[in-house]
Amino acid sequence: MGIVLAVLLIAGVAAAVALGRDSGTGDGGPAAKTVRGVIGSEKAEFFADPDTVKALAAKGFTVRTETSGSWAMDRLPLKGYDFAFPGSKAPADELSRSAGARGGPLRPFHSPLVVVAHRNAAEVLAANGLARLRANSADGPDGASRPDASDGADSAPKWATQGTLLMGPYLAAAEDDRTWQQLKGALGHAELSGTVFITSTDPVTSNSGALYLAAASYVADGGRVATDARAVERTAPLMRKLVQVQGAQQTSSDAPFRDFISGVGNPLVLVYESQVASLLMGSQRQEIGDLVVLYPDTTVSSDHTLVPLTDEGRELGELLSTDPGLRKLAVRHGFRPQGAAAEFTAATAGHTAYLDQRLTGVRQAPVPTAEVLRSMARQARG
Repeated sequence: MGIVLAVLLIAGVAAAVALGRDSGTGDGGPAAKTVRGVIGSEKAEFFADPDTVKALAAKGFTVRTETSGSWAMDRLPLKGYDFAFPGSKAPADELSRSAGARGGPLRPFHSPLVVVAHRNAAEVLAANGLARLRANSADGPDGASRPDASDGADSAPKWATQGTLLMGPYLAAAEDDRTWQQLKGALGHAELSGTVFITSTDPVTSNSGALYLAAASYVADGGRVATDARAVERTAPLMRKLVQVQGAQQTSSDAPFRDFISGVGNPLVLVYESQVASLLMGSQRQEIGDLVVLYPDTTVSSDHTLVPLTDEGRELGELLSTDPGLRKLAVRHGFRPQGAAAEFTAATAGHTAYLDQRLTGVRQAPVPTAEVLRSMARQARG
């Protein structure tokens, strides 16, 4: 009898476990829905975060993602996917039209483009009127005393970790093919050599690279957004210089940013503010070296836009937009939730030496239509 009762007990437990798996969480929670999506790589860490996985599971979702350049998503076979999540509105609108989206796109969060610079490079730019640095105290942002950093860039404030990239003067320097050696204060810095340029991603496939051209063309054309082929032609020579001086480009901003933090690569790199904010707020403090964050005085905010391809994809997009816990996690990964500036401000209060919470003095450039921006990118790549 004892053996029989033991067998029955084990069978009952196994049945209960199986029933729990079939019903979802097994603890009375919602039934699990597995959704598949293609996302920009800048959101990969957010979706891979164990806390995000747990929060989504509590709402009944298991999310499987693959990464792609935002402007390359329309060339993917999206059958079988529940959502696409590019880094801005233009490719999302194009995907909505071509992929038969279930309703309009959703924009849970956004992030402006910034330029990360090594301190020597930032100070030289400031000394030559291409940037303006914000003075900090004589102590560094982490409270550690800094050695005297004077290197000839007399007009640049010492200890600066944040500033403004002056797009007009910078584009004029790019037009003239100016080199670091021609700039005051660069003498003695072996790492500052060759043509002055910003490393960006491939504008044909990557969102940040395309938005860089959108902002640059807007400034170069006197504050006019490109609307047709004639407008593209007006700025095409300069756009080609901005892109072709870089040589081979990455399809994602993740690799150039990691290279920069590791101390290799170009001293000026275009990234998302979210990448910087996520690094600063990370639970495992990473060495950031002599990082300076330059906010272009004319930039474009990347509206991370989810295109729902199924009803489940739309449910996920709505959840990311409205759920307080998921919004908090998005902020932890550096994103600014739509319509909730206070959440980002509170979370980054300890990092204002690097982050401009209010985007003071930053002008948002309009973004051309997807068709026009694609044409601009193709011409820039040659």
